[in-house]
Amino acid sequence: MKKSLFCGVALSAMLAFSGSSWADILVGVGAPLTGGSAAYGAQIKNGAEAAVEVVNAAGGLNGEKIVLVYGDDVSDPKQGMSVANKFAADGVQFVIGHFNSGVSIPASEVYAENGILAIAPGTTNPVYTERGLWNTFRTCRRDDNQGIAAAKYIVDNFKDGKIAIVHDKTPYGQGLADGTKKAMNDLGLKETAYEGVNVGEKDYSALIAKLKRDGITVIYWGGLHPEAGLIIRQMGDQGLKAQFISGDGIVSNELASIAGDAVAGVLNTFGPDPREDPANAELIKQFRDKGFEPEAYTFYTYAAVQSLAAAANAAGSNDPMTVAQAMKEKGPFKTALGDLSYDEKGDPNLSPYVMFEWRKGDDGKYNYFQKK
Repeated sequence: MKKSLFCGVALSAMLAFSGSSWADILVGVGAPLTGGSAAYGAQIKNGAEAAVEVVNAAGGLNGEKIVLVYGDDVSDPKQGMSVANKFAADGVQFVIGHFNSGVSIPASEVYAENGILAIAPGTTNPVYTERGLWNTFRTCRRDDNQGIAAAKYIVDNFKDGKIAIVHDKTPYGQGLADGTKKAMNDLGLKETAYEGVNVGEKDYSALIAKLKRDGITVIYWGGLHPEAGLIIRQMGDQGLKAQFISGDGIVSNELASIAGDAVAGVLNTFGPDPREDPANAELIKQFRDKGFEPEAYTFYTYAAVQSLAAAANAAGSNDPMTVAQAMKEKGPFKTALGDLSYDEKGDPNLSPYVMFEWRKGDDGKYNYFQKK
């Protein structure tokens, strides 16, 4: 009798647990949570958590609660594949991520094969959405457009300069550098030097010495902030007075921590800062009250979750393929980036890139400010 009662209670508990799990929608957050790009991982993690809290409070996805699970890809494609396969094995239906193009591109193929929709907040390489996959979306702009914006700025302001194109050999960094180079060449300006360096290098004295010998006056960098910060600092130490220009891969306040005062005057392209939008004032306050400055990809991630929720609810379905179709057909969606819709490739409609300059703000700290 006691055994039967125990079994009945145990079975009821199992059914209750299973029922609650059926009502949960697993959403993976794939990002560099550790390593050199962890600053971007923190932006993605905080943005996802804040948005999911709001979405769940409003009823989740068609009444089902979002539960976040995390995968640390360390900005490494191999680790990214491990994360992707684990997400698939764990029953994840949607992924917010990844950050690096070199991770997102191969991981998205795993997701496509396993019926998982992926929305990348920081993957800018055009290839990501150019392969005809059903499941690839992004909330950020593309590098081909970024390269055109950077090239136009260089030609308009440094047409008589000696330009060096330097990249980190990654799909993001070299893709951005090559896109800028092509657009610049199409506008009639030829680079003086074209160089690649390895991610994780610490000593750039040989590169800087070569650029000095070549009389370089402008350096365009395709890559992320850890290497950029070291190059900028060492340029200052070695007396290379060249204008440093880069893209959205350096939009972290860690750049100033690495480069020091040499960061003053550095330029980079990025989308208009969502922190300047009055509509985001309360959201920004919420982040800052928790001790987190919502830089860059915080908002792109927040908008990714908002888009996912709005599309699922508009479609009346949590099936990833149905939601993917709704993402393309049911927008625009209200997001922290403004009204957002997606084309057939999964690319968003966003305003053009603009130029930012690094300088000290009213708080005495270096940050990037949009050039007027």
